[in-house]
Amino acid sequence: MDAQLIFRYFPDLDENAKARFTQLGKLYSHWNQKINVISRKDMEHLYLRHVLHSLALSKALDNNPFQKDVTVLDAGTGGGFPGIPLAILHPSVRFFLCDSIAKKIKVVSGISSQLNLNNVTPVVSRMESLADRSFDIIVSRAVASLEKFIPWAHKKIKKDGRILFLKGGDLSREIHEASCKLGIPESCFTTTELKNTFPELGDNFFDTKKICEIKLTSYLCAPLLKSS
Repeated sequence: MDAQLIFRYFPDLDENAKARFTQLGKLYSHWNQKINVISRKDMEHLYLRHVLHSLALSKALDNNPFQKDVTVLDAGTGGGFPGIPLAILHPSVRFFLCDSIAKKIKVVSGISSQLNLNNVTPVVSRMESLADRSFDIIVSRAVASLEKFIPWAHKKIKKDGRILFLKGGDLSREIHEASCKLGIPESCFTTTELKNTFPELGDNFFDTKKICEIKLTSYLCAPLLKSS
């Protein structure tokens, strides 16, 4: 699969975005030979399992969070997912892509530079060690369990911000454990299934994929969480 897959589900892309999505395949192929950020077996599925999966955060939610001038932290971005595809799709949004592994951020920096993505700031850091600042949105793709991740987001999310996870499988137990240990009501967690987000795809990749969102993030702005 190539960039035509992206154009199929995002038909209103401008020529600049189309050119950037088209370049992604060659750029990741080039960088992945130097620094392995995507399994070689998975490279042939780059546009489906990485690019389109990332863009589901913008496609599947009724209330699109990526509005002009908002700031987004992609925590544990790895090779740049979901941050880089989202930054291409939303050039008026400011993205901060952080990862504790410097060589992964080297790939993010290289690809962002080659695509002239001026709305991307790569950062070598653990999320919890970032300099004091807060973001409108935090996104992450299965970096850790909710129970572990949410305390890392403490003081990094604005009071009315949104935390969006790309995850797979049955999340009920994970949500229940996070709710119990962190003191956040289960009603603050919502899940959106992705299996119908990209109709007629002819692939079962999205069958078990979901977006998990934490709402009422004022719970995260309390002086102390129950777990760390």
